[in-house]
Amino acid sequence: MSFWWLLPAASVASFTLTALLRQYALTRSLMDIPNARSSHSVPTPRGGGVAIVVVFLLVLGALFAQGLVAAPVFYALIGAGAGVAVTGFMDDHGHIAARWRLAGHFCAAAWAVYWLQGLPVLDLFGLSVPLGWSGSLLAVVYLVWMLNLYNFMDGIDGIASIEAVCACVGASLLYAWDGQMGLMGLPMLLAAAVGGFLLWNFPPARIFMGDAGSGFLGIILGAFSLQAAHIDSRWFWVWVILLGVFVVDATFTLLRRLTRGDKVYEAHRSHAYQYATRQYGRHLPVTLAVLSINVFWLFPLAFCVIHFGMDGALVTVAAYVPLLFVALRYHAGELETRESGA
Repeated sequence: MSFWWLLPAASVASFTLTALLRQYALTRSLMDIPNARSSHSVPTPRGGGVAIVVVFLLVLGALFAQGLVAAPVFYALIGAGAGVAVTGFMDDHGHIAARWRLAGHFCAAAWAVYWLQGLPVLDLFGLSVPLGWSGSLLAVVYLVWMLNLYNFMDGIDGIASIEAVCACVGASLLYAWDGQMGLMGLPMLLAAAVGGFLLWNFPPARIFMGDAGSGFLGIILGAFSLQAAHIDSRWFWVWVILLGVFVVDATFTLLRRLTRGDKVYEAHRSHAYQYATRQYGRHLPVTLAVLSINVFWLFPLAFCVIHFGMDGALVTVAAYVPLLFVALRYHAGELETRESGA
């Protein structure tokens, strides 16, 4: 069977498995109950992201068995992805202390970095920077942050799914444009698996992704960027640009809360997208805004890196500056009590 026929099959499988997981969550009362820190108002089943994990990893295993996925990539994705997903699944079904979750995240990231051989030489503002062993350490921290920021940003209907689909499809289109057909398969497979789940998660969501799914997406997307960087460092910047909405909102919010002395591991509603959702009173406008930013702002800039050979780091800065102003406009990281006093 041609690989491309697997994509619609993966979407159908993900859609069907999500339906089964939703029924399981309803039966077992695995519900997200609205509270003061929630961005939703109706109790909703959670844990649907397991469908994405199962479908992606099963097809990944089948592709590896047929010799269509290189062994280091397979071992990196299967080990790190499964490890993060299991940790998230356990946390969805109970509670794991933050320090143990973080330890698990670092182990999964180190596993992926070992097989992907860290960060290669990066082109940084016109300079080629050999990172050596420090590149591996930076790569581990990068992957841990990617999976956690993805978890932080999975707070309203459809946003995490839309971000993953946009990044994967955008990167795949650029791979095709540049003749890197061998890099297209796995991002397209992930987009297909997420697409099946998105049909249940699009506003108004009938099931939430949960930590198992969001953490899995974060570390897999980060791993894709490391894998591609070994082909050409431009591709690392392409992925960082395409994921800009999540990177800027999550990073700026975290830094602002750190400087204020907040307990950053505690749940909160101070991301820009959360303030925007409360301002507009619905999830849909914010989710569609993220889609629009990805399509009409970030993808064209990533295209400039590949087609025109523009400096990836410089374009990343250009891409992020307006996103930072958007984060400021929507009060990212500000004390949530500001609303009650407004």
